[in-house]
Amino acid sequence: MATSQTSSFGNPVGVLTSSSWFGYLARILLTFAFWASGLSKLIDFNGGVAEMAHFGLEPATAFNIATIITQIGGSLFVILNRWTWLGAGALGVFTALTIPLVHNFWTMEEPFRTLEFYVVMEHITVIGGLMVVAWKSR
Repeated sequence: MATSQTSSFGNPVGVLTSSSWFGYLARILLTFAFWASGLSKLIDFNGGVAEMAHFGLEPATAFNIATIITQIGGSLFVILNRWTWLGAGALGVFTALTIPLVHNFWTMEEPFRTLEFYVVMEHITVIGGLMVVAWKSR
């Protein structure tokens, strides 16, 4: 009969991925782009407002505040594994909305069209990762 120590030795990947620190690290890395962007917009508030105005989002101050709350709040829900579905959902919807508002590659000329297309593909992949987090957190 195998002891838990023997089983652990036989499956180091299982030991690693079942540890709580691994879960926190994975959720921090998954949400990095969001909380880093939110902190950037909070620290340089005027720069965040200018970014919103650049993309035609008015009132720019309100959009910057909403973006900060969504990015930092959603990230915290996911990282802390509390109301994870809500945080992942908010970040997923936010990411989906950036595609027609900011990454509208279909209106651009080359080479920007192709570059933005790749950004959109990455956004879709991130949305999928957030969907997995919401699904597995139930």
